[in-house]
Amino acid sequence: MFLDRDGVLAREIVRDGTAYAPTRVEDFVLEPEAGEQVQRLRDAGFLCIVFTNQPELATGELLQDDLDEMHRRLRAAVPVDDIFFCPHHRSEGCRCYKPALGMIEDAVARWDIDLAASYVVGDRWRDVDAGRAAGCYSVLIERPYSNATWASVRVSTLTEAVDAVLRHARGA
Repeated sequence: MFLDRDGVLAREIVRDGTAYAPTRVEDFVLEPEAGEQVQRLRDAGFLCIVFTNQPELATGELLQDDLDEMHRRLRAAVPVDDIFFCPHHRSEGCRCYKPALGMIEDAVARWDIDLAASYVVGDRWRDVDAGRAAGCYSVLIERPYSNATWASVRVSTLTEAVDAVLRHARGA
């Protein structure tokens, strides 16, 4: 299970219709249902991996210490197995900035993941496009800023996303 961070497990900051990741620890707010929903996935046997673009590290808007603290808080409240992040700006052309597959490939190498049996949950086109390119079933949590033209399924909440994954995994 590949889960995007901002807009899925944590709240995005939306200004003028554009979504931004939090850049200060005090602005990092987890979604209230995140811990319970990730636990449902783990109870169903899923390995839960966070994969997140954090280009604000490259621009200096986000400090590494603040990102580390955000991820410490995330791990304390949500039972994720691992967190992968891309610290680059999209203009750098790196292998890890979604929709590129670098973070997914790194997780596969570390955890011996079967991508054909894997899922992606995200709130933007980059997330579901990365999932599609990797051959995963991709769930879009639709937001006004999603800009996604494709997804295996579209939902409104993380709870609905987990319901959709569990239904699909059961073959229902």
